[in-house]
Amino acid sequence: MKRTIIITGADGGMGTEISREAARKGYHVVMLCRTREGGEERKSQLIQETGNTDLEVFPVELSSMKAVADTADKLLARNPSIDLLMNNAGTMSPHFIQTEDGFEQTTAVNYLAPYLLTRKLLPNMHAGSRIVSMVSCTYQIGHIGPHFFTNGRESDSYWRIPVYSNTKLALWLFTRELSERLRQRHISVNAADPGIVSTGIIHMDLWFDPLTDILFRPCIRTPRQGADTAIRLLFDESLEGVTGEMYASSKPRKLKERYLCHPQAASLWADTEKALHNFLT
Repeated sequence: MKRTIIITGADGGMGTEISREAARKGYHVVMLCRTREGGEERKSQLIQETGNTDLEVFPVELSSMKAVADTADKLLARNPSIDLLMNNAGTMSPHFIQTEDGFEQTTAVNYLAPYLLTRKLLPNMHAGSRIVSMVSCTYQIGHIGPHFFTNGRESDSYWRIPVYSNTKLALWLFTRELSERLRQRHISVNAADPGIVSTGIIHMDLWFDPLTDILFRPCIRTPRQGADTAIRLLFDESLEGVTGEMYASSKPRKLKERYLCHPQAASLWADTEKALHNFLT
């Protein structure tokens, strides 16, 4: 049976690079994309480049938990065996946006969507399956406060970088906690820090000014360079059995003890289960 990989944000910069590598290796590539048009365009490009025609596009709005849950159900029905799951998609909202479920949008896309998708797909994963989530070095300034899921709703102020950082810390805590819960099933769960990558999520002209963007952007990583760490965690046979780790620049990152045994890991899991209860059942 051909191996299957599911990739979120597959029509983005790093998502395209990961999809390309998977296609080259002969995988059945399931591309979860923002729009069908963008996904089909990327699919045609990758088929032409790799010769692998076994690529599927699933458009999904990751800020909608119903859309994520419905997509997961379709994937379960079509893919009895899931070998790899790449939670790659991410966003950074410039201002507060409340989703249809009452969550803050960056939190919904960057944390709640990969949490829900992963939890829903677990029944079709098996010993040897790998789950990789894209985090960020900004996890170090993240904070899980009492209004984490709705950050900004009760206030006129909205700072997108702290909110983004909070979601990346949460995604790492989910990765670490899930790795322990799946250890007996021999499913690997790891996180990849891509570094600062030149993708659509970076809009330095909004942070500083256009000149800064022109001068700084050539110094940051290309989408391929950013994707390399995730690609290694997904496909490198020498990493079989490695779980609960964060990698950066394709190497294990040495984390402080508080990030290995974070005091909020268990409570965040419980709070997320409660917030997503209607979609997990």
